[in-house]
Amino acid sequence: MSFPTDIEIAQAAKIQHIKTIAVKLNVNEDDLNYYGKYKAKLPLHLINEDKVKQSKLILVTAINPTPAGEGKTTVSVGLNDGLNYIGKKSIAVLREPSLGPVFGMKGGAAGGGYSQVIPMEDINLHFTGDFSAIEKANNLLSALIDNTIQNKKSNLNIDPRTIVWKRVMDMNDRALRHITIGLGGTQNGIPREDGFNITPASEVMAILCMSTSIKDLKQRLGNIFVGYTFDKKPIFAKDLNAENAMAILLKDALCPNLVQTLEGNPAILHGGPFANIAQGTNTILATKMGLSLGDYVITEGGFGADLGAEKFLNIKCGYANLKPSAVVIVATIRALRHHGGAQKEEYNTPNVERVATGFKNLEKHIENIKKFNLQPVVAINYFPSDTDEEINLIKNYCDKLNVKAVVSKAFVNGGVGASELAQAVVEAANLPNNFKPIYDWNDNIENKIETIAKEIYGADGVDYSNKAKAQIKTINNLDLDKLPICMAKTQKSLSDNETKIGRPNGFRVTVREFEFAAGAGFVIPILGDMMRMPGLPNTPASENMFIDDNGKISGLS
Repeated sequence: MSFPTDIEIAQAAKIQHIKTIAVKLNVNEDDLNYYGKYKAKLPLHLINEDKVKQSKLILVTAINPTPAGEGKTTVSVGLNDGLNYIGKKSIAVLREPSLGPVFGMKGGAAGGGYSQVIPMEDINLHFTGDFSAIEKANNLLSALIDNTIQNKKSNLNIDPRTIVWKRVMDMNDRALRHITIGLGGTQNGIPREDGFNITPASEVMAILCMSTSIKDLKQRLGNIFVGYTFDKKPIFAKDLNAENAMAILLKDALCPNLVQTLEGNPAILHGGPFANIAQGTNTILATKMGLSLGDYVITEGGFGADLGAEKFLNIKCGYANLKPSAVVIVATIRALRHHGGAQKEEYNTPNVERVATGFKNLEKHIENIKKFNLQPVVAINYFPSDTDEEINLIKNYCDKLNVKAVVSKAFVNGGVGASELAQAVVEAANLPNNFKPIYDWNDNIENKIETIAKEIYGADGVDYSNKAKAQIKTINNLDLDKLPICMAKTQKSLSDNETKIGRPNGFRVTVREFEFAAGAGFVIPILGDMMRMPGLPNTPASENMFIDDNGKISGLS
């Protein structure tokens, strides 16, 4: 008998009413804002800053993944179930999925196997409407910009050629990357070049994740940089009086979402920025909500530790004044085979030599986490093709680095399959640490980028295009040079070249251009040809989805 699909497992689960899950957190059911029986929003008054400081924050990250990902969310959900299984009051605090990967290639972000958050279909589709609210707020600003240009409202004198703000939609649609708007006559606006980003790349998404209150949200929205006037003066969203209307659209989206795991343990899902083109972590409010309601919080940073974890530790922890207690690095034997030179068709073929070579990638991520004065635990996310010889090789290599490596079988066995990992994490989380970011925000732009490139990627240095050099002057002139750095880089390699697998050396990275999120509060160097609106693969996942006459969905993962 074949192993059931993720959606079959989720549909067969006995799901509890969300008020039952709230009781486990000592949350009164009257405090919940219900979205049906199985989803609810949590009010912000439940956040307790004193409790936040007392609880243990566990960051789950990974090695550089294969295109399908390495099960970081599966491990995160399983670890949460494992901690509850061994008697700890734990909450998983994760990001919301984007429809782009759901219908594209990577799939959803609700975990997998017997380590999932549910209701799985709702979470992977429209959920509580947060992404829709972000999209609408983003596009409201776009409409206001074009309306201002059309009507010369308030004499803002915006130069349409300088507008950097783009529209967004939560779908992979490469045809919308570069478009022309305003065609068809004078009543249809002023013609200009424009484009779409995917919703997780919107600065509004980043702002939602960085905000700590409605007041803070409005201030950040108002600080969104739009472009310049014809006489070279900067224009921000607040100059268009946009921040209040945008905040109104985001009022409900600001509150974290409560759901549950297959085992009936609490999980909070909120926000969903990608980690290769944005900051890759859930909201500050969700993380603090989890720390207020539980004793352990399991959260994650997108893609490998060179992206999501680096940004979590250098950006989010700085703004939120958070101190992680431990870090879990997820690795799979198949990804280590990949970094050892295996081709896609060989990922599931045992090969000790390739795993030994590929370990260099994991070794670099271990070193990087230690640079933040944190003690990592390696979670080997188990696949049936893994051999004892390969697993023991990784454990032995990790032992030499004074790091514990534990096999997680949460995918097959749920919480009990992650109980050994849970115990290792408890031990690591209760060790003292002297967490410290690897750069000072007050340093100049070039030094901060060079620190990340050399210390985290292992690069020899950084080169800048002429366009990037000119943009650094703009960033300095706008007094944004003291913001942290949010690198946009391929997730497939430690370098900016996706073909350089393993642990590359003897390379330099190139900053092609800059974007900056004045509202969210970071500068974005773009390394290589990074797309902020992905395209669909040759065979999208959507082609294998089906809904029957009773509304039952299959093929969703």
